Amino acid sequence: MVIVLTVLFTFHFSLLTSCTPSPENVQKSDSLPPVYPDYTDVTIPQNIAPLNFLLRAEAEAMEVKVGDTTIHTRGNEAVFDLDDWQELMQQAAGKTLEVTVTALIEGQWIQYKPFTWTVVTDKIDPYLTYRLIEPDYEIWNHVQIQQRCVENFEVNALGHHEKLENRCMNCHTFANQDPNLSMMYVRGPGGGAILNQGGELQKLSIPGSVYFGFSPSGRYITYSTQNIIPAFHSQPSKRLEVFDAHSNVYVADMQEHRIISSPLLSDSLVFETFPTFSPDGKYIYYCAADSVSLPTDIKRLQYRLVRIPFDEATGTIGTQVDTLVQRVAVAQRQTKGSVCHPRISPDGKYLLYTVADYGTFPIWHPEADLQMMDLQTGRIDTLAIVNSEKSDTYHSWSSNSRWFVFASKRDDGLYGKPYFCYVDAQGRAHKPFCLPQEHPAFYDNNLKSFNAPELGKGRVPFDTDDVAKAMKKEAIPFE
Repeated sequence: MVIVLTVLFTFHFSLLTSCTPSPENVQKSDSLPPVYPDYTDVTIPQNIAPLNFLLRAEAEAMEVKVGDTTIHTRGNEAVFDLDDWQELMQQAAGKTLEVTVTALIEGQWIQYKPFTWTVVTDKIDPYLTYRLIEPDYEIWNHVQIQQRCVENFEVNALGHHEKLENRCMNCHTFANQDPNLSMMYVRGPGGGAILNQGGELQKLSIPGSVYFGFSPSGRYITYSTQNIIPAFHSQPSKRLEVFDAHSNVYVADMQEHRIISSPLLSDSLVFETFPTFSPDGKYIYYCAADSVSLPTDIKRLQYRLVRIPFDEATGTIGTQVDTLVQRVAVAQRQTKGSVCHPRISPDGKYLLYTVADYGTFPIWHPEADLQMMDLQTGRIDTLAIVNSEKSDTYHSWSSNSRWFVFASKRDDGLYGKPYFCYVDAQGRAHKPFCLPQEHPAFYDNNLKSFNAPELGKGRVPFDTDDVAKAMKKEAIPFE
């Protein structure tokens, strides 16, 4: 049932707003309005920032009705006042709002088919970290790591290439979405893992950490090392392929500063990568592929989803590898697919991962999709409502297991943007929506790709200057 709310908005437009015309002689359309980003019929958390949008049309003016409230604006952009939006979200929590857009186009008022915003009481973690990176391969070292508050539009920098000698940086990863325990890796000579413990930064000599994850206690980090090789396609339909010449998985003990290894995780005939701990710390989930001749046989490089026991009390790796997923349906086609980036919901119920036709770098694969396994039943959801015709990957969970964020190239196949998806109490995924921006045309003008988004429960207590200082320290050795 759609609930109509009466909310008083105060919109801070220019003085011309008072002269904005009101609709008359309205012509109704059976089509949804061409709003961008696509915020039609989406489920949103009550603590999300305003869903500002623009109309993909040459509109002279717009009227936007949200429930029982009406706003008028010149042009084709709808921008909500933050305070009024937050009041609206508080009153609408647990309900559904109807949104109607009427636009003046070439002298004719057109009223589009209404759409809905379902506002749920399950909040999303308020902070998002991500890499801003060129969408191509020429300027790989012009990387920034930023943190954005998703409840408003505040952004702060955690890492910037100009202050780190133009080094490349891996993603920033939280332990249990905790802002006081996290890590990032700065590559190159003199680089290392930058560990954040309550704002105190240390540089660790954990060699070549690429993908990593914390154990529940925070004492251990499982990580992969790999020799990453870029290769260029001769076919114009594909831009770049990236593969590992070799890769292994290890565990770092942050208390005793030692590296824990196992021959099962460093087999010379197997590529092991994308490790992550289960929420109870009893398993390390990762992906493994039998070695093939690269790059000649790249399409035969198929990663399977596996796990191995781990004992947090003793810091020991188990002796048996179990395979969870070996053959999967890719983009609704019954083909053999390659699995990567396993991430388990904090409540331990769901395993989210990416599938592609082959290989280990799905961000360059337009067929890359997300899938979700119910760890209690083994059922696999192909997430048809979530995936697009372009790459959908690099995902992480909110701490309450009700939301996940992922990077999608669905708009143009080139620039990745963060999308949020709600998973309800029955395990059903809902239509995702794009990270809102203060200016609706932001994504049209942005020339960076949002990469490896991670949700966190709070703002991290350091910035890019702190990271630059930590890089000058002697690295703590691990044995």
